[in-house]
Amino acid sequence: MAPQMKLIAGCYEQIVFGYRIQTGEEKWTSEADFTHHAHTASLSAVAVNDRYIATGSKDETIQLYDIKKRVEHGSLLHHDGTISCLEFYGRTHLLSGGEDGLICVWNTKKWECLKSIRAHKGHVTSLSVHPSGKIALSVGTDKTLRTWNLIDGRSAFIKNIKQNAHIVMWSPAGERYVVVVNEKMDIYNLETASVTGTISNKKRISSIRFITNTIVVVAGDEETVKLYDTDSLKCLCEFKAHENRVKAIYSITVGETLVLVTASSDGYIKMWKLDPEKIQDTPALLGEVNTSARLTCLGVWQASPVESSQQVEAEAACSQAEEDANKLVRTKKVEFVEGNTSTKKRKAEETKKKKKQKSE
Repeated sequence: MAPQMKLIAGCYEQIVFGYRIQTGEEKWTSEADFTHHAHTASLSAVAVNDRYIATGSKDETIQLYDIKKRVEHGSLLHHDGTISCLEFYGRTHLLSGGEDGLICVWNTKKWECLKSIRAHKGHVTSLSVHPSGKIALSVGTDKTLRTWNLIDGRSAFIKNIKQNAHIVMWSPAGERYVVVVNEKMDIYNLETASVTGTISNKKRISSIRFITNTIVVVAGDEETVKLYDTDSLKCLCEFKAHENRVKAIYSITVGETLVLVTASSDGYIKMWKLDPEKIQDTPALLGEVNTSARLTCLGVWQASPVESSQQVEAEAACSQAEEDANKLVRTKKVEFVEGNTSTKKRKAEETKKKKKQKSE
């Protein structure tokens, strides 16, 4: 039995769309499942796990929707400014970044803000959590790339990249990451924290997605989508996906089928079948849906975790990448700075308690 799946898309018109997908061998069909007028301004970000949809907006709020119960689940009101990025870490945490320079870490059980980190002097433009869940990367309009120790909320490393990056993303195994500045994408090695190569696109890059540990899909302010090898830096495949610029891309694995989902300013969401063994071939169009809206962000909900070759590769390499991540935090190059005020307060209370015990 094929797993339940839904396409989730946000738009300028303040609405979140949900479309139920029926899978087939050659063609996939979709039907409208829900529309949710979630915000009072255009949507800027969406994140999905197997229970919730989280949406961010220019109205400065994060709205939650329980997709299993099909009901609104409340609002998260901590940011002061547009919500620029959202990312779930499994079932336990949600991370949010905003124009106020904050990164917030939320517990998905009680939806408490566990940490509020003053991450950047300007806007937070993008964030990405390492597969281990121990560290995260963020970029902002202060021209820095920052590594965060999520265990204690401290900044572990700050790199001046001299330009304002707008996308950062870990590979599935977490041994490399990419940073995007306009039309340029730098590939970094975790262990050395240095650039191993650069990929240049013709137009500004709007969205990226790793489909394997080395192959990344790139969408720009154009109708085409490209697949690049981050080792050889070569373009493996290029195909026309839409009639207008591609705004967002997502990928899923269903059984042994690798599927790329694209959303465009033309209002269409399309699903493409990729063959990992013939990655140079133009993907086959599985299905499409016309939302008649100006789409801004995209996600895919799956009823249960689907075992994929990508996940198997990630698990095999994740332990080594986790060790490298720990090494990065321990290295002498790392600059530690104090985290949020709650960390300082706790340390002050501990010192006060020790002094009291000594006097007694």
